[in-house]
Amino acid sequence: MSSPQIRIVTDSTATLSPVYAREHRIEVVPQIVMFGQDAFFEDMTISFADFLQRLKSSPQLPTPAAPQPGDLMEAYRKQLAHAATILSLHPSAEVSGTVRSALTAKQEAFPDADIRVIDSRTVGGNLASIVIAASEWAEQGARAEEIVARVNALIPRGRVYFLVATLEYLQRGGRIGGAAALIGTALQIKPILELKNGRVEAFEKVRTPHRAYARLKELALEQCPRSRDARLCVMQADAEMLARQLADELSAALAMPSVPVYTMGASITTHAGPGTIAVGFFVNA
Repeated sequence: MSSPQIRIVTDSTATLSPVYAREHRIEVVPQIVMFGQDAFFEDMTISFADFLQRLKSSPQLPTPAAPQPGDLMEAYRKQLAHAATILSLHPSAEVSGTVRSALTAKQEAFPDADIRVIDSRTVGGNLASIVIAASEWAEQGARAEEIVARVNALIPRGRVYFLVATLEYLQRGGRIGGAAALIGTALQIKPILELKNGRVEAFEKVRTPHRAYARLKELALEQCPRSRDARLCVMQADAEMLARQLADELSAALAMPSVPVYTMGASITTHAGPGTIAVGFFVNA
């Protein structure tokens, strides 16, 4: 259970288990996905399976949107009924407008409340790891200032490397960042991408899917510290079998009891596309 004085708010890009969020009193605000005029709340009014079916059959790419300030106001209202401080942890402002909505919600509805909005500079499993770490520290009795300092120290240590089946979704969704230079060569390569300084960047070009998978695994083995503090995870979008294979291989190679596998969810999959697989972890300070 989280500290009675500190509660956490995040959003569905953190890919947190609903059971974990409920047990630890974390409010998860859903992202919005638009198929034409039809709006859905991620994991609430559309399941990931239904989203994938519509994504693959729709001639037009869906449009993800950050939660509205009003959605975050409601989450803050719920948490302030039980706590003096809220830590509001969200994806990189480079890829999502959620931080902006959170700041607007605080300023307009709760200007005097102790709500600390933090841009994690990441997304997906690494954001989940930050949320879980903050929750653990709160449960252990750490003060808000200490938790914020620890989170801010953790953020620049985050590493996310990923493979996409195609660059099409990143390009069409406008989230391709520095990886734009790969457009036009995508048929000849399987690029390894990274989330760097909150943006999608090209990391390395690999010739075949098999080599790309091997290189993704190699990057984790080379860079991930062999400790629980690394918070290693695997992420996937419509590639669960491959993701679980990678998690098992990394667990064995790094002598870690288990490596969580996170499903990226509708908002992230809209940009990355089906078939995406990723590794996330935190290097030593």
